[in-house]
Amino acid sequence: MSRQKVLGLGGVFIRAKNAEALRKWYFRHLGLDITEWGGAILQNDTPETYWSVFEEKSDYMPRRQSTMLNWRVGDLDAMLDQLRAADVRVEDRIEESEQGRFGWAYDLEGNKFELWQAPVAG
Repeated sequence: MSRQKVLGLGGVFIRAKNAEALRKWYFRHLGLDITEWGGAILQNDTPETYWSVFEEKSDYMPRRQSTMLNWRVGDLDAMLDQLRAADVRVEDRIEESEQGRFGWAYDLEGNKFELWQAPVAG
C-alpha cells in the first residue's frame, strides 16, 4: 500500500465567543462571502497553501493563540489602509523577504492574523 499524504488545506476553523458577529466582521473587513452554513469558500489563483509549526515559546503569534490565519492578498498596502480606515487594529510593521510581504492585524475578538502578498514572479 502506498503512503498517503494530504493534498492541501481543506479548511480553517475558528471558535468564537460571538460567531455571528465575527462572521460579519470578516465579511465587512476582509470581504469573505459568508454562506448559509456560516463559512466561506475561497478560490485561489495559485495552488500553494503553507502549513507550519512554531515552537511553543515563539513570539510570532500571541501566546494565547494556538493558531493564526494567514490570508493571501493582492495588495498588502491597500488592504492595510482599508483596515486602518475602518478602525481595525493593525500593526505598524511590514516584513519584506524573498517569500513576499507580510502585515498583521487583529479581528473583532482580538485574534491576530497575518496578511501575505506573494512575491512578484520574475
